[in-house]
Amino acid sequence: MSGESEFVTVAPDDDRLESLAEFAAGAGHELNNPVATIVGRVQLLLRDEADPARRQALETIAGQAYRIRDMISDVMVFARPPAAEPCEVELVASVQDVVQGVCDGHASREGRVRVVDDGPVTILADPVQVSVVVAELLTNALEADTQGGEVLVSITGNGPVVLEVRDRGPGLDAKSRRHLFDPFFSGRQAGRGLGFGLPKCWRIVNLQGGRIEVEPNEPSGLCVRVSWPRTA
Repeated sequence: MSGESEFVTVAPDDDRLESLAEFAAGAGHELNNPVATIVGRVQLLLRDEADPARRQALETIAGQAYRIRDMISDVMVFARPPAAEPCEVELVASVQDVVQGVCDGHASREGRVRVVDDGPVTILADPVQVSVVVAELLTNALEADTQGGEVLVSITGNGPVVLEVRDRGPGLDAKSRRHLFDPFFSGRQAGRGLGFGLPKCWRIVNLQGGRIEVEPNEPSGLCVRVSWPRTA
């Protein structure tokens, strides 16, 4: 890719993302109330509606309202995720469980994820939120390579615990590199997501004392690296 040699490492701008998170929290709260009202009213109308055409129209409205609600939920995970409930998490086992969940039922993903590790490593983190981060990174990596290439997940524990997810996709152009951690920015085709994957991961990892960064994978693709303090 042109300019790829200039791409070393991209790390999030924590202060800027904190400001965006505050904005997103306010916007999400304001949008959630009218959407909840729409959903409630549509459900009431559907309960007594017998005409098939009108029922179909109401179900379409409900479906789109639910879609907006799900988008708002994604925004709020970035802005104000649920309070973490940290405990000791054995990361290798957690990652293997997530790999199975992400790949099960998707024929195009079977056999594409390989996990390598140095043995069990333990971090102090919220297990549900760790699973959210791993699932997001795996899904992004699998979707980045439309040719069905391997996604390599490595876990090491020499010092801080480091999780790396490497794909063999096309990598990033200059614009995508600049906006990599920006919420609402997505390199995907329009209509295929709000671009909250990496910002959401940043928020969760940052609140639990970790760090996330992205660098090029050789010979192509990306490596997303997440590090957590190791438990004593």
